[in-house]
Amino acid sequence: MAKFTREDALEYHRLKGKPGKVAIVPTKPMDTQRDLSLAYSPGVAEPVLEIEKNPEDAYEYTSKGNLVAVISNGTAILGLGDRGALASKPVMEGKGVLFKKFADIDVFDIEVNSHDPDEIIKVVAAISPTFGGINLEDIKAPECFYIEEELKKMLNIPVFHDDQHGTAIISSAGLANALEIVGKKHEDIRIVISGAGASAISCAELAIRWGVRRENIMLVDTKGVVYKGRKEGMNKYKDMLAVDDKGHRTLADAVAGADVFYGLSVANVLSPEMVKTMASDPIIFAMANPDPEIKPELAKEARKDVIIATGRSDYANQVNNVLGFPFIFRGALDVRAKQINEEMKFAASKALAALAKEDVPDSVIRAYGGQPIKFGRDYIIPTPLDPRVLLWEAPAVAEMGMKTGMARKHIDIDEYREQLAFRQGKGERIRYFFQNKARTSGGKKRVVFAEGEEQKIIRAAYRVQEEGIATPVLIGNKSIIESQLNQLSFDFKPAIIDPDGFEKLDTYAKALYELRQRKGMTMVDAAKSIRDVNVLGSMMVKMGDADAFVSGLTFDYPEVIRPALQIHHTAPGLTRAAGVYIMIVEDKVFLFTDATVNIDPTAEDLADIAILAADYAKKLELDPHVAFLSFSNFGSTPHPLSTKVSKAVQMVKSRRPDLRVDGEMQADTAVVPSIIEDRYPFSAVKDANVLVFPSLESANIAYKLLARLGNAKAIGPILLGVGAPVHVLQTGDDVNTIVQIASVAVMDAMGR
Repeated sequence: MAKFTREDALEYHRLKGKPGKVAIVPTKPMDTQRDLSLAYSPGVAEPVLEIEKNPEDAYEYTSKGNLVAVISNGTAILGLGDRGALASKPVMEGKGVLFKKFADIDVFDIEVNSHDPDEIIKVVAAISPTFGGINLEDIKAPECFYIEEELKKMLNIPVFHDDQHGTAIISSAGLANALEIVGKKHEDIRIVISGAGASAISCAELAIRWGVRRENIMLVDTKGVVYKGRKEGMNKYKDMLAVDDKGHRTLADAVAGADVFYGLSVANVLSPEMVKTMASDPIIFAMANPDPEIKPELAKEARKDVIIATGRSDYANQVNNVLGFPFIFRGALDVRAKQINEEMKFAASKALAALAKEDVPDSVIRAYGGQPIKFGRDYIIPTPLDPRVLLWEAPAVAEMGMKTGMARKHIDIDEYREQLAFRQGKGERIRYFFQNKARTSGGKKRVVFAEGEEQKIIRAAYRVQEEGIATPVLIGNKSIIESQLNQLSFDFKPAIIDPDGFEKLDTYAKALYELRQRKGMTMVDAAKSIRDVNVLGSMMVKMGDADAFVSGLTFDYPEVIRPALQIHHTAPGLTRAAGVYIMIVEDKVFLFTDATVNIDPTAEDLADIAILAADYAKKLELDPHVAFLSFSNFGSTPHPLSTKVSKAVQMVKSRRPDLRVDGEMQADTAVVPSIIEDRYPFSAVKDANVLVFPSLESANIAYKLLARLGNAKAIGPILLGVGAPVHVLQTGDDVNTIVQIASVAVMDAMGR
């Protein structure tokens, strides 16, 4: 867990520009008198009248559909107890930040200064028209049960007490996976729950929905085991889980022989001695924060066969509520749910359990120290920073909301999943574009990967096949690849081409010799070269045994592109290949070219490169506005370098009058429309999206600076103009990027 001092925490909340953690920003233009008239008077009258006629139109004309109230009275703040409504505000602001960060949901935090549950109910009901959902937080039990129950009866929007349900949803997902690992079934296990508050009751009820028998759950509170007939410290919620038991009265009694321990109480109540008395392969969820009921190292010292989860980020298997509430509300809001019912909570839990079994993205592995993360005893729950949780959990909740009659709006779940991905940035929109285009081939295009022994390549190949993008072929030592597959536990049997046993190797060598015999290659050279994986992969495409070739994860760029051009040359009618990067800056998409192939292009080369990039932009369904960049604006600084660029512009205008192209111009002139409008109104390009750089040096510097310092998303390089679908990775690319380039390769193959 990250270390910080008391003063660090106070400075974080006090400084950084404004006190607190949240602010309100407008979502519509507010720059002109017309904007103001539309935003307020008189324009605002029109949606007012529409909403009066049809209240559902509030979802269309206001922020209601993306706005949640986070409400507390401060009676159960974290582990600090009753500190008052105002003192709960930093926590409620923090909850709002998490809603926004993880699910793009806006929040008003509302602190109600009352201990009277009926007064709280009255306040929330009165303000409810403002919101699409209500998140109750840090309200002590048993009042929290009553408040939630009454509000659910009164309101037609979701009311969700996260302290209860969030912990239950996430821990139940982890429990399902832990039971699978140890070979036990829900209906056969016995659970002991330390604690009998809101989260404990909810955890018990959701465990029952998963299949645990009610009589096999034992609550233990500060007075001991909750049993039938007990008078002290009871309420109707505990009564529902009271056991008919005369022998167990203490936690130690209850834990003996138990399969599962749920800790929702206080630190250090579970001793190592108690752990030793549990059943084989004990499962412990020690979720008290900040200090668990037992520290993992003590539990593992007591029992080597234990699986343990905590609420802390510095241990494996963190039960973190941020895995629940943002995505549950996202799915509920997007179908305009009237409630979040038990079926929707169960669907969320099942989605989390399923996601934990999927291959973990490299971005998540990097965020957690770079060590491999794989489904097993130390990974039974997805990590809070896994971006896929949004794409799994929210659709599961939305779909169940529709199935159970809670939804007022019905949506296409596949389209919805893409829309959620788009919320994660423009880069995701482009990635989905590539993959959806590639999938239209039916997964039949064969993509051969040169570095088939690399674990990243195997993981990417698995996804390429699973997602219906292509049929992968791996080049490499067969035993090494099979060993890697075994380590990854993939149910995946890709085609493997082992150069040492490839029956067509001699045929390929002869074909290579025929291609290159007048370029100085002998038959002996060809027999040796064909074992080079970059030569072999390109020849597989040449010989019709593959449709596309991808390499470069462990090679320098020239090692891949040189044999590709020697074997395939450039595409018909072209004399140049070029590399283009798709650069995504906020909500804008740019193509940067050429950043990888042509070091010092001539004017003719620049013209070819620009046409290649413009035509590729059209394949991406972008309207290309092509700007040739220089240090000069339309002849302002005559020099051989700027003159070269100007000549290239004229060539493109002559050869392709259908393209919108201009230059030479400086970079800011190309991308800031007001500069063109004020100073160069004659220009055919006023807001460029295809930027042609005068040299590889300038393009390479620009894209790397923008990616590193400008927080831009770079996709590529994408190789254009080669005579076959050959595409090059960069050293260190992650699995997502490899899948993306494979999709580009399939698109390329489809277009030939």
